[in-house]
Amino acid sequence: MINRELIRLKIVQLAYADYKNSGKSFDSAMKELTFSLSKAYDLYHYLLLLITNITDYAEKRYESLSNRLVKIGNDLLPNPRLVNNRFAMQLASNKQLTKFEESRQTFRWTDAEDVIRSLYKDITESPLYEQYLANEEDSYNVDREFWRKAYKTFIFANERIDTVLEEWCLYWNDDKELIDTFVLKTIKRFEESNGADQPLLPAYSEDEDQEFAGRLFQTILSHRSEYEEIIRENTQNWDFSRIAVMDVVIMMCALAEIISFPSIDIRVTMNEYLNLAKLYSSPKSAPFINGVLDHAVHSLKEEQKLFK
Repeated sequence: MINRELIRLKIVQLAYADYKNSGKSFDSAMKELTFSLSKAYDLYHYLLLLITNITDYAEKRYESLSNRLVKIGNDLLPNPRLVNNRFAMQLASNKQLTKFEESRQTFRWTDAEDVIRSLYKDITESPLYEQYLANEEDSYNVDREFWRKAYKTFIFANERIDTVLEEWCLYWNDDKELIDTFVLKTIKRFEESNGADQPLLPAYSEDEDQEFAGRLFQTILSHRSEYEEIIRENTQNWDFSRIAVMDVVIMMCALAEIISFPSIDIRVTMNEYLNLAKLYSSPKSAPFINGVLDHAVHSLKEEQKLFK
């Protein structure tokens, strides 16, 4: 699940903190990177558990309403389709998710019941839900597709959820939008025949990505002054002290990758860090960073310090 896009985002966050306050030791900084990435994987599990918690809330509502209707002699029971959703039931029984819930879960969605209640209300009052109830096809695929669309519509980019998650863990700041895409990918991959053994996404998308994360961050921390000097040499028309710290950090991270990872195409690296500049800096930052890095790459090639 943890891919290079997420790794770069985390490294920029931590490199910025290190640049602003370099009080941490090298070993502490490396441990913080590992911990930060592990927390991103935890967030992936929490967002999957959000679906099961909404379903649990729906079941309690269904049982409560059914009991009241029975007491007054009304046999028009509510539609149990959301409660009996096959995908949600399979997710609730998933062995990997259950193991996380039992052994590693620190926070619980039941502690944010107002969010669960709000999501339930938004979902069950939506045209999407009406279409789901009206669909004559009663199948696993229909159930799974309902939750994929519901997640994308009501959970993806939800500010109330973002607020709760940021209160629970500072490391989750800015993570959710990217992790949301992994959750959607997971929902799409679920197959009924796999039952409780349906595999979730692994911690790292590729085996070498974990090594990439450690090596890139180590390179940035070890050669920070060198990258800063390259930036100074290529921004002589600007007062370096007035360049935004985040812009400097993003350029340092990009230079570390450009110089130390010959197998990664320069344009790929540039595009990834320009996207991060759009996320973290001002609207003018991306063009500025692009210009400085272009000039720096050209200079490094002329000096025969870069061979790609």
